[in-house]
Amino acid sequence: MHLPRLHLPTRRDGRGATPVGVDFGGSGIKGAPVDLAAGKFAADRVRIPTPQPSTPERVAEVLVDLLAQLPEAEGPVGVTVPGVVRHGVVGSAANIDESWIGTDADALFSRATGRTVRTVNDADAAGLAEVRFGAARGQSGLVIVTTLGTGIGSAFVHDGVLVPNSELGHLEVDGANAEARAANSAREREDLSWEEWAERLTRYYRTVERLFSPDLIVVGGGVSKHADSFLPLIGIDTPIVPAKLRNKAGIIGAALYVS
Repeated sequence: MHLPRLHLPTRRDGRGATPVGVDFGGSGIKGAPVDLAAGKFAADRVRIPTPQPSTPERVAEVLVDLLAQLPEAEGPVGVTVPGVVRHGVVGSAANIDESWIGTDADALFSRATGRTVRTVNDADAAGLAEVRFGAARGQSGLVIVTTLGTGIGSAFVHDGVLVPNSELGHLEVDGANAEARAANSAREREDLSWEEWAERLTRYYRTVERLFSPDLIVVGGGVSKHADSFLPLIGIDTPIVPAKLRNKAGIIGAALYVS
């Protein structure tokens, strides 16, 4: 594929330097250096609006600009992508520009920035962060982290090891794609009460529970700040808790992934 003609700084792997996490979202691309000993940002977060259309080349240009605003952070860069990512190649684009499908994002971003860059599914990044530093810290066995937003993202982490690209939002539940009925966007679109939404979430999480028998389910996404309004209404046997890192999880998890 065509790579953007960007200024290429001297390549540096940044071994031993503080890694940078970047979270590519629908409205903003956010990044910060991450202190992996403490599980927090090592400097202020930088945010740049997501270009429209958010093609791979235009996002690569934004990534170059974002890193230029973090001059002291010379470590490797982890970038979340809202899609399936296999060995750096994006395999789906449910909520991003279709031109991402088949893009070798690792190669694109590494060439554009002159840095070591690795891409990871956004929910997988959040899962890594929640297991290492958040709501699932110290939990053994299988942790499933779900993010309830426009769709439903998911991450499998077993004894601290990520099993990528689970895509549990696309399970069939009651004859429909799960995220079409149980994502937070469905709650907003249909003006569901917390109780009505919790009924749908119960059906969804019972399916997840029956198929995978997890030891813990963590619920993230922006709506998790309202966890007290709906989590107690979800009737499943598996312990289910709200995420702790919220909008920091993607950045921290991306930095973990590249380290």
